[in-house]
Amino acid sequence: MSDHSTRVYDHVTDMLSGVDNPTPMVRLNKVTGLGSATIYAKLEWYNPFGTVKDRVAANMIAEAEAAGIMAEGQQLVEPTSGNTGMGLAMMANVRGYHLSTPLSNQIPAEKRVMLRFAGANVEELEDTLCPAPGAPEGASARALELGEKPEFHMLNQYENEANFEAHIKTTGPEIWRQTGGRITHFVASMGTCGTITGNGRYLKSRNPDVKIIGVAPEIGHDIPGVRSLRQLRQTKLFFADEYDQIVEIGNKDAFEMCLRLNREEGLIAGPSSGLALCGVLKILEDDPDAVVVVIFPDNIFKYASSFQKHFPQFRVTGGGVEPAEPSAKELLMDRLVSNNRNPRNTLEVPELQAHLDAGATPFILDVRTPSIHAKAHLPGAVNIPNGEIADRVDELPTDPNTPIVTVCNRGTMSITGMIILQSLGFKDVASLNGGTFGWEEAGLPIEAD
Repeated sequence: MSDHSTRVYDHVTDMLSGVDNPTPMVRLNKVTGLGSATIYAKLEWYNPFGTVKDRVAANMIAEAEAAGIMAEGQQLVEPTSGNTGMGLAMMANVRGYHLSTPLSNQIPAEKRVMLRFAGANVEELEDTLCPAPGAPEGASARALELGEKPEFHMLNQYENEANFEAHIKTTGPEIWRQTGGRITHFVASMGTCGTITGNGRYLKSRNPDVKIIGVAPEIGHDIPGVRSLRQLRQTKLFFADEYDQIVEIGNKDAFEMCLRLNREEGLIAGPSSGLALCGVLKILEDDPDAVVVVIFPDNIFKYASSFQKHFPQFRVTGGGVEPAEPSAKELLMDRLVSNNRNPRNTLEVPELQAHLDAGATPFILDVRTPSIHAKAHLPGAVNIPNGEIADRVDELPTDPNTPIVTVCNRGTMSITGMIILQSLGFKDVASLNGGTFGWEEAGLPIEAD
């Protein structure tokens, strides 16, 4: 019979965390620079499969089983930045399911190897580090495509309320009990936002004065599993009005704090832990009554290739993990996009708005897939995906001097669309920086089909 007091278990799933079997918290003593405030790190790599996402994976599967969705041999599919995939892969192993996971080829090689080792069918794609729900390309689009097939079921951590409910059931009650109800601040880095939303709702229900602090990385970061402020709007579990403060931290600062945590505190914390801690230290006053709990999502061992990139002094040769070198094609495309991201070939959201307010009527070309375009697009935008532009020239303006604005989610794919149009002879083409997301964030009107 499983016994938490002796830590003897009949089954690995009996090790899942909860109030009677919490992950440990340890006070930080050296890196904070604060003499009075109490700051605890909650060490989530003590979950049975090594990350905070074990809670989410277990709860999503449990809820699906309770709803009668799951059956022996069920095929699961989930886009992931690694940790949710590992939790789902291991839970699938013990429950008799199978997991396919499309993910970015920018994810550290260690994570991709371990997912395959755990039995997941890993499909590597050119995508951002953290898959973008609703994006027309990459891991999320591929997962949605597979999820529509009858033999697959997509749990969808980006929309599934079982994600944040896992923390209402387990993490939040653990923290409340471990601090004796004295917690004043809860801090978490933000990816799907299940951790901050679930813990925030539970802790606020016990004490509305508990401050909920979300931490986001800067745009262009390379920390898997977390999202920049612009990317956060892509997850339906992001509820900004429920958080007391959102802090943005630089990529370099997060990795340097990760190194300090390992060397000064003896904690094998990963880069998203460094990110979260930097966030609270940026805003916290040294108050003797402050009791802060920071979520440390996972440990360092899946990030060796990332550390070699950020800390050249640690690089190894021979049999070690070498940072992946971009291909010649990738370098050429990156250079092409970079060279075309200039005032001559792009325009900002306020510029386009001013043109429209002045009565200008540019041809607005949305280069995303039809299903994504249908959900939200600029008013009057015509939808032709990049891959179809050359075959659908008859749907474009007949006058090659007609002003055309290409639009995607963020302003990257639209540069490719602009280049295609220029190659077809169109002379006045510009890509919209910020894309549809930037347009909507500016409070401008959006249409849906």
